[in-house]
Amino acid sequence: MNYLANAGGLVIGFVFGAIVTLFVLRFLAEVCRADFHNPLCQVLYRYTNPILQPLRRVLPTWRRWNSAALVLAYLAELIKLLLGFALVGAMPSVPGLLVLGLAELVDYFVMLYVVLVFAWSLMSMMSTDRYHPVIRLVGSLVEPVLRPLRGRIVLGGLDFSPAVVILVLMLLRVTLVMMISDIGMRLAGGT
Repeated sequence: MNYLANAGGLVIGFVFGAIVTLFVLRFLAEVCRADFHNPLCQVLYRYTNPILQPLRRVLPTWRRWNSAALVLAYLAELIKLLLGFALVGAMPSVPGLLVLGLAELVDYFVMLYVVLVFAWSLMSMMSTDRYHPVIRLVGSLVEPVLRPLRGRIVLGGLDFSPAVVILVLMLLRVTLVMMISDIGMRLAGGT
C-alpha cells in the first residue's frame, strides 16, 4: 500500500469514526436514559435529529432502542469498509461485507465501553465536579454496565468492578468480535 492510500485510509477512518460516534452515542444516550438537559446530550440530539427523524418513520424505536441510529452507524461502518477495500483495489462479496460491518460495529461498541469505563473510573478517583456535563453523560452510560458488579469486588476499600468489566469487554473483543471478523473475511474472499 502506498503512502497516499495510507493517508486516505486515515482520513476515511477519522471521518467515518466521527459519524459512527455521533449515532452510537445517540443510541446509547437513549438506551441509558441520559439526562436530556445535559448540554452534551442536546448537541447529540441537535446534530442527529435532522437525519434520524425521517428514518424513524420507517425504522421505529423499539422500547428505548433507536433502530434508526443503529442502522445509520452500521451503514457508516459498511461505507468505511467499502472505501477501505477500494483503496487497496479489492471488492469483497456482499455477505462478507455485511458480516465485516457487523464485526466493526460490535468492536466499536466494545472499545467505546472500554474507554468510557476507564475514563469514568479515573474521574471517580479524582476530585471532579460531579455535575460537569461530561461526567454526567459518561456516568449515565456506564452505570448499567457497572451496576451488577458494584460493591461486590472490593479489596482494601477499592472497588475493582471497573477492572472486571474492562477485562470482560476485552475478552469479548478477542473472542466474539474476532470470530465474527474471521467469518466475514472468509465470506468476503480474504484469508
